[in-house]
This record gives sequence, C-alpha cells and structure tokens, in this order.
Amino acid sequence: MNALLERLLELPPRQRVLVLVGSVAFLFLGYAYFLYWPRAEYIAGREQLRDQLRADRDRKAVMVKNIEQTRKDVAKLEGDLRMAVAQLPDTKEIPDLLSNVSSLGRESGLEIIQFKQRPEQFEDFYAVVPVDILVRGTYHQVAAFFDKVGHMARIVNVTDVNVKSPPKLEEDAVVLDTTCVAVTFRFLDEAERERIAKEKEKQKGGKS
Repeated sequence: MNALLERLLELPPRQRVLVLVGSVAFLFLGYAYFLYWPRAEYIAGREQLRDQLRADRDRKAVMVKNIEQTRKDVAKLEGDLRMAVAQLPDTKEIPDLLSNVSSLGRESGLEIIQFKQRPEQFEDFYAVVPVDILVRGTYHQVAAFFDKVGHMARIVNVTDVNVKSPPKLEEDAVVLDTTCVAVTFRFLDEAERERIAKEKEKQKGGKS
C-alpha cells in the first residue's frame, strides 16, 4: 500500500489528478452497479406492490361500505323474482287459468262464442300463451269482463279488442260481438329451455 502511495506521489501533478478522478469514478460506478441500481429496482418493485395493495384496500373498503345496500338490493331482486314466479303459471296451471278467464266472461253475463288457444310463442325463458276470444254481450258486460281479467292474480293481458258490426238490439239492450286476444305467460322448465336453445342454433346454422 505504501509503495503504491509512493508511486502515486512520484507522478506529475496532472497524472495524479487523473488517477484520483479515475479511482473515484471507478468506486462510484462500482457502488452504483453492485448496490444502488439493484436496490433502486427493488425499491421500485416494492413501491409498485404498495400501490397495488393500496388500490385493493380502497376497493375492498368501498365494497364493505356498500355491502348493506348490496344486501338490500339482492333481497329486493329475490322478492321481485318470487313475485314474478307467483304471477306466471307453469304448464300444468295453464288449462285452469284459461278456464278461470272463461268463467269470468260468463260471470260478467257474456256468451262465450269462441275460446281458442293459439300455439305458444317461445322466448328465452318464458312462453307467450295467446287465446282468441269471441264474446257476445252489452258494452258494460264486456267492460266488466276486462276489468275482472285485469285484477286476476296471474298476468293476463287483453289485446286486439275489436267490436264487430252491426250491434244488435235485444230486449232493450244493445248487444255486441267483441273479439280480443287474452295473452298470458308461463316460465319454461329447464328441458324446454335447452330444446328451444338447440332449435335456435339449428336455425342460425341453416341461415348461414
């Protein structure tokens, strides 16, 4: 070590300065390469992980804050679903439901001339059940029939109302022949949904 210092001191001033500057630069580069840069990458990685954990913490904090409202929303949706299920009959209940509609017509004083169910129309999870109806009676009897149908627990919509002409005068009452379509709905069971989905896929394949 002393010999190295003696040799350094024997050098001209300019060379001694260059050697010292080079030594300092070498030490700095060695520190940066072996210590600072790896440490900087480690720190950057930890900072990124910290930011991710903070974002995850904030997201979960929002979820916890809104969990009560979410539970209320889920409970409401479940209640709406139960109500919808209660209002839509299944396959076995359709004949009884249609019989009830026909009975309401007779209770209103109408003569049921035609009561014919059309083929069902299938959607993704329910079927539309239309029924062609032709009744004979007064305007007030027809209105009373529609009102009773509208107050049924099950969903039954009356559409396409048409009064045939000409009206008839019977026992001081104006009698009308009125046609309409009573439409109700029913849920499809799992087997029906699978069958309808396959039929739709076949139709798409045939069109392509």
